[in-house]
Amino acid sequence: MDDMKIAVVGSRTYENARKIKEFIYELKQRFGGDLTIISGGARTGADRYARKFALEMEIKYEEYNPAHTPPNLYSVMHRAYYSKTYHVSQFHHRNRLIATACDMLVAFTHSDGVSNGTVSVINFAKKFDKKVLIIT
Repeated sequence: MDDMKIAVVGSRTYENARKIKEFIYELKQRFGGDLTIISGGARTGADRYARKFALEMEIKYEEYNPAHTPPNLYSVMHRAYYSKTYHVSQFHHRNRLIATACDMLVAFTHSDGVSNGTVSVINFAKKFDKKVLIIT
């Protein structure tokens, strides 16, 4: 079986760590070693917890951090992709890459709405006919 690649994304202000941890734990129980968690590399919010819990649970992890950021151990793009001059379009490009790479997208959102970045990645995932799950 090929890896099940599940993107875990959401608002940078999303702070329900327990909900993300439990969800990732359930994914690990279901897919075991065939699971890869994908995220966008934000230092806060849902991306932060996706990385933290995937690594703690020893799940394969891939990061699509934006082009203006430096590469890190988990960055999947070629090193030349990174450390560019900032432009807002880099976030949308990153969101497109996430949506392309995943089999399923899971977005953790606040009950009062979805952030613009999260809407962007959801729209790309839908465009590419990926399954989308929104958790509030």
